[in-house]
Amino acid sequence: MKIPHPIPYQGSKRNLASQILRFFPDETNRLVEPFAGSAAVSIASAYYFKADNFWINDINEPLIRLWEKIIDSPEFIIKKYHDIWLGQIGNEEEYYYKIRSLFNENHQPEYLLFLLAKCVKAAVRYNSNGAFNQSPDKRRKGRQPKNMRNDILRVSQLLKGKTKITSLNYEAVIDNLDANDLVYLDPPYQGTGKNGGFRYYEDVKFDDFITSLFVLNKKQIPFILSYDGRTGNKVFGKALPNELNLIKFELDAGRSSTATLHKRKQNTYESLYISECLNEKITAQGISNQYIESLTLFD
Repeated sequence: MKIPHPIPYQGSKRNLASQILRFFPDETNRLVEPFAGSAAVSIASAYYFKADNFWINDINEPLIRLWEKIIDSPEFIIKKYHDIWLGQIGNEEEYYYKIRSLFNENHQPEYLLFLLAKCVKAAVRYNSNGAFNQSPDKRRKGRQPKNMRNDILRVSQLLKGKTKITSLNYEAVIDNLDANDLVYLDPPYQGTGKNGGFRYYEDVKFDDFITSLFVLNKKQIPFILSYDGRTGNKVFGKALPNELNLIKFELDAGRSSTATLHKRKQNTYESLYISECLNEKITAQGISNQYIESLTLFD
């Protein structure tokens, strides 16, 4: 049975989650995602019993309200999504824009779920005023209600009663962690914040983020970071400081859709960094030796 994923989200680590979980230490008490998005790693961790408790956080408050409904009130959001989805039949494009306008007025979570299921490439985009402005995918109606229902119920079963859900700045989350936590960080790629080429909900300043990583190191809080990557020889993202003492790996994310569009056969590789204290922990447990040899390791 596949791992459930009710929230489609461009940039989700759904397909890489199984590789990321290999770096988890034994007996992880709480997994914390300060940039949760689709919470793919938290869901996979619960599915494979890799953590006992979870903290899902995202600065996008409507998204967090949606997570609250999915986890704690699944029947409510299932019914709402079913009714909204049926309402589009025969008038799909105009209906989508109507729902988008309603969401931008009241930020109701059921409207956001429909937009995420229906928008182009599940790519979340907001304009400079914070309004959702992505267009609909005209080729499809969005995920069928019965399929959405199954995933929502299964995620609720996995996370209900053991998940903290907040909408805070990531720095506030990091300030409230200790060495018993494991942190998975998946910030927006550089250049894709509000001042970048695409508009997401939050603009993460590079220097501020680096400071937060140093704080995690100082507090001996183990963390895993998805940050930059490459396609062929093209590298994305500003290099992280060597002083962070991070260990870098490359995860094969599969064929690049952009390269394929330009008739090039190239795979995208996403960089994964683990903190020094996490590396010491998993090495002592004998977790990393065999698996890490199968990945591309950078000194």
